[in-house]
Amino acid sequence: MGELIHFVHQSLDGFIEGPNGEFDWPRMNPELSAYSQELVGGDTVFLYGRVVWEMMSGYWPEAERHSTHEHDLAFAPVWRAASKVVVSRTLEKAGWNARLISENVVEELTALKRSGARLLLFGGSSLASFLTEHGVIDEYRVFVHPVILGGGKPLIREQDHRVGLELVESRTFDSQVVLLRHRRADLRG
Repeated sequence: MGELIHFVHQSLDGFIEGPNGEFDWPRMNPELSAYSQELVGGDTVFLYGRVVWEMMSGYWPEAERHSTHEHDLAFAPVWRAASKVVVSRTLEKAGWNARLISENVVEELTALKRSGARLLLFGGSSLASFLTEHGVIDEYRVFVHPVILGGGKPLIREQDHRVGLELVESRTFDSQVVLLRHRRADLRG
């Protein structure tokens, strides 16, 4: 059985983007960059909702033209080569080696997990909230950055029910960013 991991950066006050959609605050220093490179390796399938997909597909195909940051230069070719899944009811096509899922999202992603796929959901609140509500996310890797945004988009939107989690790891990167890694409590084994 595969798994679905939610990989997300968050501010200390619990937001994944600022009040005006800002995402210029995550600190991708050497330790965190190396960890994220390990996480995305192998046959990992990158998973996106439409909003994050549009941001990622607008940057990573030509990241080398926009950045000289070591993390960006290392991740760009990985991103271009990776298999991707985009969940959207409004997109007609995705491009960049991406499969589009617009219906039966829970069933389609569950089938991918059953086939042994390791899915990595990057950021986003809407898709993460929907998948949390339906019990599809197995693990949350939340990277808490040393910034207070004062508002914005929350990590997970309101849920109809409580979801029990178990802390399986906490770690500090570059003396700045704290990883809180949780698995769903019903997945203990």
